[in-house]
Amino acid sequence: MVLIKEDKAKIIDNFKIYARDTGSAEVQIAILTERINLLGEHFKLHKKDFHSRRGLLTLVGTRRRLLNYLKNKDAKKYEEVLGKLHLRK
Repeated sequence: MVLIKEDKAKIIDNFKIYARDTGSAEVQIAILTERINLLGEHFKLHKKDFHSRRGLLTLVGTRRRLLNYLKNKDAKKYEEVLGKLHLRK
């Protein structure tokens, strides 16, 4: 359920805007999406893990707010991020 350092570095490299970018909305959305996907796999094995399910809901809410921010700020970048991450909106 925790991202491995190498996987996180790959995600950052794919979505960064400038050389040392780790905090832009695009990078944050990509990292949150990967964590959400990992938790989805976790719930296939542990159906009654309700505490982690609450954490998943907070991650989804945070990602939704970041996506709304990006949509209002730069619609073209928003569409690009949705396409790269295979998200539907």
